[in-house]
Amino acid sequence: MSYLDDPRVYFAAERTLLAWQRSAIALMGLGFVIERFGLFIQLMAQGHPVSQSQTTLSLYIGVGFILIGACTAIFSAIQFMVFYQSLSTQEKPRGHVYWLPPAVNFFLAVSAAALSCWLVLTR
Repeated sequence: MSYLDDPRVYFAAERTLLAWQRSAIALMGLGFVIERFGLFIQLMAQGHPVSQSQTTLSLYIGVGFILIGACTAIFSAIQFMVFYQSLSTQEKPRGHVYWLPPAVNFFLAVSAAALSCWLVLTR
């Protein structure tokens, strides 16, 4: 098997994209947990005054992590598409749907942006 017929190059790039996708999901999940920590502080205070800055800080830090996860998803999808375009026809696996993993990343980024907007607007 020659190097040009080896699909492992493409599949290694796809595995890298999926690893970045997992990292993006982890960042978004951490951001959501941090944002909800402000609500936890309010519930635990029960009768004690909680400053608005405490809950606002958790909102902005949490939304920041969510948006960093969204950017990670977008940049990894773009990097994968640029790599895919650099492959020759012989290096691309025949019959493989190459657009699906980047599309999932873009959907993930749009969902994260919508979640961030919702969290900020409902506060």
